[in-house]
Amino acid sequence: MSGRVFDWDRLLKRFRGKDRTFDRYVDALPSHQNAIDAIPGWSTAFPQDLDLKAGIVPTYADARIYWAAECFGSLEGRKVLELGPLEGGHTYMLEARGAEVDAVEANQLAFMRCLVAKEILRLQKARFWLGDFVKWLEHADESYDLIVASGVLYHLHDPLRLLELVAQRASAVYIWTHVVSDAMPVSDPRRSVLANEPEHHSFHGVAVRAYPRSYVKTQSNPAFCGGMRDDHRWLDKDDLLAALRALGFDDIRTAHDDPDHFFGPAISIFARKS
Repeated sequence: MSGRVFDWDRLLKRFRGKDRTFDRYVDALPSHQNAIDAIPGWSTAFPQDLDLKAGIVPTYADARIYWAAECFGSLEGRKVLELGPLEGGHTYMLEARGAEVDAVEANQLAFMRCLVAKEILRLQKARFWLGDFVKWLEHADESYDLIVASGVLYHLHDPLRLLELVAQRASAVYIWTHVVSDAMPVSDPRRSVLANEPEHHSFHGVAVRAYPRSYVKTQSNPAFCGGMRDDHRWLDKDDLLAALRALGFDDIRTAHDDPDHFFGPAISIFARKS
C-alpha cells in the first residue's frame, strides 16, 4: 500500500447534500405537533382545545355528521364502515357516539395522517385500513349497521357499483356528494371539467346519467384527497336518488343542499331500508 492519506473531508464534501438520512430525525422536544408536521398535506383541523396546527376544516365537529347521526339514531355499539376517512375527523365524531368503526382509506398520505390523528385523539374503537374500499366491500364478510360515504362517491370511476355494494352490506347509508343538477347549467364555469354529454346507464330499472370529470392535474398537490384515477364520474342528483330507491332504500332524507358550492352542487343524503 502507498503512504497516501485518504482525504475524508473531500469525500464528505462530495456527498454532502445527497444523503438526507439524518433529515428523517426530529431533534425537538417530543410532541403531537411534530407528528403532524412530519406528514405534509393536512386539510382538516384538530379540536381547538388541543392547540395544534394542521389544516383548517373542522371535521371533528361537522354538521353533516351530526345530522346523519340524528337520522340514524343511537350509534352506541353499532358497527359503522367509513369510506375515505381522510384524516379521521368524522371517525372521531362517530366513535364519540359509541360506534365501532372500520375506516378504509386508499391514499397513503391520508392513511398516515389518520394514524397520527388516531394517536392524538386517542381513538379506541376505530380501526384504519389502507386500501380500496370497493374491494373491501366486494371481499369482506362484514355487514354494517351504517355506512358513511362522505366526500367519496363523486371521486369514483364507477359510483353505481359502490351504491350496489353499499346496499348489499348495510341497511342504512349516509352520503355527502357533489352532483350534477339544473343548478349548474351548461354555461356554468364549474362545468368546464365535466364532459359535455353524460354517459347513460340502465341501473336496476332506472335511467342514470353519469358525467365524466377530470382533476385537471390537481392530484400533484400533497393535499390532494381525490380518487385513485383521473377518470371519475358525477351523477345527476335526481338520478342518484332514484338509484337509491331502486336498491331498496325507501326512507330517504336530504339536507345541506348547496347548489352554489364552489366545485359544484352538493347534497347530504341519508337512506335506510325499512
